[in-house]
Order: sequence, then structure tokens, then C-alpha cells
Amino acid sequence: MKYMYTYDLMESARNTNEWLGATARAFASYPAFAMSLNPVLPLMAAWGEVTERTFGRMVAKPDWGIRSIVGPDGQDHLVDVNPVVQKPFGDLVQFFVRRRAPMPRKVLLVAPMSGHYATLLRSTVASLLPDADVYVTDWHNARDIPVSAGKFDVEDYTLYLAEYMKVLGPDTHVIAICQPVPLTLAATAYLAAEHPEAQPRSLVLIGGPVDPDAAATEVTDFGRRVTMGQLEHIAIQRVGFKYKGAGRLVYPGLLQLQSFMAMNAERHGKAFVQQIFRVAQGEASDHDAHNRFYDEYLAVMDMTAEFYLSTVERIFKKREIARNDFAVAGRKVDMGAITRVSVMTVEGANDDISAPGQCVAALKLLTGLSDDKKGHHVEPGAGHYGIFAGKSWRLNIRPLVLNFIDRAAGKPKTRIALASAQ
Repeated sequence: MKYMYTYDLMESARNTNEWLGATARAFASYPAFAMSLNPVLPLMAAWGEVTERTFGRMVAKPDWGIRSIVGPDGQDHLVDVNPVVQKPFGDLVQFFVRRRAPMPRKVLLVAPMSGHYATLLRSTVASLLPDADVYVTDWHNARDIPVSAGKFDVEDYTLYLAEYMKVLGPDTHVIAICQPVPLTLAATAYLAAEHPEAQPRSLVLIGGPVDPDAAATEVTDFGRRVTMGQLEHIAIQRVGFKYKGAGRLVYPGLLQLQSFMAMNAERHGKAFVQQIFRVAQGEASDHDAHNRFYDEYLAVMDMTAEFYLSTVERIFKKREIARNDFAVAGRKVDMGAITRVSVMTVEGANDDISAPGQCVAALKLLTGLSDDKKGHHVEPGAGHYGIFAGKSWRLNIRPLVLNFIDRAAGKPKTRIALASAQ
């Protein structure tokens, strides 16, 4: 029962706020009040609508929402999300485009497990689909995984990635985004030593903390200040009785969301106040810019306690990847074993999560890889989100990544379709 009470308390608070929002919206929307000129009533209904939606989205997994793409023939091609590998803590899924022959490019997108669902990469997937067959790691919410499924830490994560790469084969091009960058590098090195025939053709690492000490951010500062004992005490809870994972130790998504919001509290507060006024004035819509962003941003998932704690301890505090001292299943993983996988790193000049210098550190670890197989790009003016899903990705980074993939495959530059506007 230890830590379970606080988990249920947080869920109760979320549930209560959702109920208060629904109640305020319903009460202030009674037709009888339509004759009143009191401006408080429309504002009350608007506050209720925004509040209900906000707290309701925190426990709902977003849909991918990629229904179709336009092919080179000008026709719409329906898109199905099909599981390729199904495992307790995460699936490998394919975005299968109907009536389209296999594409020359096969891309594996490694999604972050850092509090949000893989659907955070929706626009990234949509932008790549016209030019590649796309596969994604779809991590599961730890609150929904029974305790009987066992543990899941950074070593298990690395082995999952290695298995996904083996299933897809050596003609795969891997793109890792944010949190999984160092572990994807480790998984590739693990394959280079244990199953060299299964290594991917290329590896693109975008905005990840390979060496957290290369450039300080609020994330790295927090990692240095807090001890592992303190972190376990303040961040770890047991899943409450409401979910299938009852009793599992987790780092709750609601706590992670609180940290996310606190980093830019003024900006988020202003955004919600403005949305309330837009709703009151009839200017908001179900899929306006505010709702599109926050429906995804507020949808958070729990991480297993062992994954969260081992990430902080081994990746940030001990810097095992940065020091090339990482081990998986008792076997040391040597980054120098990567000798034939082309590797490119991408960083955003204004990234405040994984600052410039943290990701490019990967290239220094690849002592067995020739310089002609390495690449690096820093995107001017881009923040963390922009380097994989924003304007910078669509207009600048995506073409560079696809051209790097083609060079790694030994193909001349080919025509790249315009990125989706999604």
C-alpha cells in the first residue's frame, strides 16, 4: 500500500476538477440563463468547457489520426496502423499504406518514453509517410501493465530496440528522437557486437542527451541536485486500484506533467486564459490550434519506476553512455563496435531540454566509424519540439535526413515529396 494513497489522491484531484468543469459548463448553459445579460455566465460555461477538456485529456491516449496520404498519382491512400511486434511494455507498429508498393526507404522512428505517448510524433510520421515505409515504437502506459509482466529498465528498453531492429532487417534506417537517443545508440552497438548482420543501415539521432554534461539545462541541473534516495521518495508511487497495473511502482505521468507545466507556467497560464475568452466569444473550435496542441501535450503516461530511476542514475548521473561504460545483460556495450552504420546527429540551437553539444557527443564515441559516415546539423533558432515536429523539421531537417538516408543506402539523391502540413 506504500505510495498507493498519493497516486489515488492525484487521480481523485484530477477527477474532481474534470467533474467541476463539466458541472460549471452544464449549469451555466441552461437555456433559462439566456435572457440574462450577466457576462459571468458565459465565462463560467467557457471555464467549465476548457477545464473539463483539460483534465479529461490527461488520462486518454490520443489517436494517431493519420487516415490517409496523397500518393504520387494524386489519389488518396488509406493508412492502417498494424502491430508488427507486440510485447508487454511496447509494440512495434507499421503505418501501412494501402495500394502502395514497398518503398525504397524503410524508417524506424524510436519514440520517446518520457511522459508522453508515441503519438507526440504524429506530424513526424505524417511528414515521412509519402517518402518511406514508417515503423514506430509504441510504448505502453505503465499503469495498464500488470505487475506480473515484470520489470522494465534501461537495459530492457535497449533489448526491445535491438529486437525491433532485428525484425525489420539490415536495410532499416533508424531515427531516434529525444530521450531514446543514447539507448538507441547503445542498441545499435549491441547489435554490432552480438548480431552484426542485423545492424541498421543508418542512424539519425535527434536532440538526445548522449552526454548530459556537455551543456547544462534545467533537466541536467535537477539531476545533479537531487540524490537517488530523494528522487525515489518524491517521484515514485504505486498505481492505484483503478488500473490494471495496480501496485506497480511508477513515475506518474501527472507528476511529469506538473514538471512540464512548471517550466513554462506563465506561458501555459496565459494560453488557458485566452482560450477561455475565445470559447466565451464563440471563436474556439474543437480542433483549433490550442486544442490540437494541448490535447497531445496534456495526455501523459506513467513510466515504470525502474526505467525512470535507472535513466536518471545511469544516463545522467553516472553518464555510462557518455563514458562508453554501459552494459546490457551483463555484457559491456562498446560504441566503437559500430563501424558500418552511418550516423547523423541533429540539434536545435535553442533547445532547452537537450542543449546543443549533448547529442553530437555521440560522434566522438564512434571511434570505429570513418568520418565520411558521420554527419551533424545544428538548426538555427529551433527549440526542442521544432527539430522533429515543427517548421524547422518540415522545411530544413527532414530533407537533410532523407538525403542522409539515401547516401547511407548508396543511392543518388531522389525527389522528396513535400512534407504534410499536419
